[in-house]
Formats: sequence, structure tokens, C-alpha cells
Amino acid sequence: MLTIYSAFFDNLIPNWRNQLDVIKHHILVLVVRGKVLYTLNGERRMVEEGDLLLIPKGTSRMAENGNEEPHQKYTVLFHFVYPNLLGENDIPYLMNGRIIHLKIRGFEHIKQRIMQLYREGLEKKPFYELISLSILQELLAIIGREADVLNISPIKVKLAKTIQQYILENYRSSIQIEQLADMIQRSPNYTISLFKEVNGQSPIQYMHQLRMMEARNLLVNSSMSISDISHYLGYYDTSYFFKMFKKFTSMSPTAFLAKGDIN
Repeated sequence: MLTIYSAFFDNLIPNWRNQLDVIKHHILVLVVRGKVLYTLNGERRMVEEGDLLLIPKGTSRMAENGNEEPHQKYTVLFHFVYPNLLGENDIPYLMNGRIIHLKIRGFEHIKQRIMQLYREGLEKKPFYELISLSILQELLAIIGREADVLNISPIKVKLAKTIQQYILENYRSSIQIEQLADMIQRSPNYTISLFKEVNGQSPIQYMHQLRMMEARNLLVNSSMSISDISHYLGYYDTSYFFKMFKKFTSMSPTAFLAKGDIN
């Protein structure tokens, strides 16, 4: 059975540290800013922004701010005992005491999901426990998949990074797969497959994700109207902007603006 014990957000806490202890729960950590220095079963690990760490129950753990600078991270403590909700053999890495440390692909998606899990526990709206559990199941499944993926060849990483950098610099513009394929001299289908293998999502999904991140920021921190933001980000059909925003944030731009929260 899979149950959530608690979820935390450490937000730039000076002199943060965990004293040496043997942990009594499985712990899932996503570092979203800065670095955390962990000592796990006597081994030192620097966990950085974009890293995901799974610490199994029974691990000897000590931790502190990396490089003596505050960090931001989400932490989920949970129990896992057979028989479980997913099927007897679906999370074997939780049973063998394996520590998993990943530079996670699709980081922004993972970040949004764990943020939602944390919020569910704070707000405690109807069915929050069921929603939180489903999010944790999704995260654990992704970890299992990521941990089993063979090392990606350096040339694939290099090509994917070329595409990613272009999208980062041009995400407000219209981006076509054919254009990206020409950039790396590969076919459109191969380009999509390559980018998804390295980053966990297609180039177009990544473009929309960047747009939605900027939309959230502009809604809270600018005087631009929703229509103006839609056009600014390359959505000339405002209804389509609403559709994409809700897909990525689970709420409409109007509801998000009323909430006034970008965390």
C-alpha cells in the first residue's frame, strides 16, 4: 500500500541542515533552486537544481545547504508496503533499498506535478488525498522508467540541446518541426523522437510549456490583459490560449489571476 505521510517546501532557509539520522519513510526530493549536500549511507552526493532524489526507508541520512547557499526543494515523505495499489511488481526499486539520483528529463513537468501535490496537502480540498496519491504514483512510475533508461549517446544529447536552445530563444514565435529538423539535418520524425528521448516531451510541448511559464509570470507581475498576454506569447486565438493554459496549470487564466500565485 502506498500512503503519503507529509510534503514540504524548503524555501531558501539559511543554515539549513538535517542531522544524521536513519530515516523512517521513503523520501522523494526535487531540488528546484541551488544545491543540497547529502550524505547517504556514508556517501556524499551533491544534489543540484533539476535533480530528483529517491531515498529509501532505512537509509542513514545527513544533509545541508550545498556550498553554504540556501536552496529550494520539494520533499515528499511516504510509506510503501506490499500489497500495493499499483500491482505487486510495479515499484521494485522501493523494495531493494536502492538510492536513485537522477537529472530528470521533463523537469518542468515534474516540478509542476510535485508543486500540485504540495498544494493539495496545504489546501485540503475535497478528494485531495486521492489526487495527491495519484500524483505520487505518476512520479514514482516516471522515476522507475528514468532509472531503467540506457545512457543516451552524447551526439543525441548535443542535437537535443541545439533544438532546446533554439526554442528557449524563440518560443514566442511560430516554430515548425520541419524547421528544427533542418537545423540538425535529420528527418522531422527523428527530430521529435530524439528530443522526446532526451527531454521527455516533444519540441512543441516544450514550446508550449515555456509559453505557459511566462504566461503565469505575466498574469501576476504585469498589467497586461489576458488577451495581450495571449498575443504576446504567439496565441492569436485567445480561446486556444485558455485551453493550453488550463492543460498545463489545471485552471483558467482568470482563476489563476484571481489566485495571484506563481509558486
